Amino acid sequence: QLQASGGGLVQPGGSLRLSCVASGSIFSINVMGWYRQAPGKQRELVATMSSGGITTYRDSVKGRFTISRNNARSTVYLQMNSLKPEDTAVYYCDLNQKAMDYWGQGTQVTVSS
Repeated sequence: QLQASGGGLVQPGGSLRLSCVASGSIFSINVMGWYRQAPGKQRELVATMSSGGITTYRDSVKGRFTISRNNARSTVYLQMNSLKPEDTAVYYCDLNQKAMDYWGQGTQVTVSS
């Protein structure tokens, strides 16, 4: 089970920090990450981080978003700075382990003046 939090309404240029806590059977080797889905669009990868610390980012968020995790707490974070209106979406956290994906419920991020 994944529980995401931290979304909200922010002005362009602002910041938000998303958190996602995983519970249940968590294996030591996994990848946790964030995806987003805007209205009328497909879900897209935002950032991922492996249990070993390897990160990936989509190009449009590089330099603005930072993913981190606390393995002891099975928690993944997404620090989002310099937010733009095009970052508006529902953000979902994902846990990938043993070739299975587990999704959180999503948290709305709205960037608007």
